[in-house]
Amino acid sequence: MIILVNLTNLDEIAFLFEEYRAFYKQEPDPIRAREFLKARIQSNESVIYGFKEENQLIGFTQLYPSYSSTRMKRIWILNDLFVLPEHRGKGISKKLIDAAKDLAISTNAAGLLLETAKTNDIGNSLYPATGFHLESDTNFYWWTAPGS
Repeated sequence: MIILVNLTNLDEIAFLFEEYRAFYKQEPDPIRAREFLKARIQSNESVIYGFKEENQLIGFTQLYPSYSSTRMKRIWILNDLFVLPEHRGKGISKKLIDAAKDLAISTNAAGLLLETAKTNDIGNSLYPATGFHLESDTNFYWWTAPGS
């Protein structure tokens, strides 16, 4: 079952968020992760959908709002998508992506934007299967701030 995550789910989502960060080889920091998510929820800076099974949160996606100047519309950045390894292959990621698409439609957004590593074989097969297309005519650049 898809739920909109709020502060009552903070400990559960913080646990999943740390598992997600571990997947991307980040150093564990559960206190900071919890505070980061708490701030996003309290400030309405992101939308987090969770997937519950047997009253346990086992997957989530987090979306951040942005805007497209050329389209003159909001866009949503699908920044995080994670399902616990023992629950993969059940279509949970697709249900979370569908919730993200519903959010885009209900907010009259131009669409969803996401980034994944070229080595993420699961994601690189999942996203096209759910209607995303690879933008091959643009370059993605990143600048890292000092100390980050």
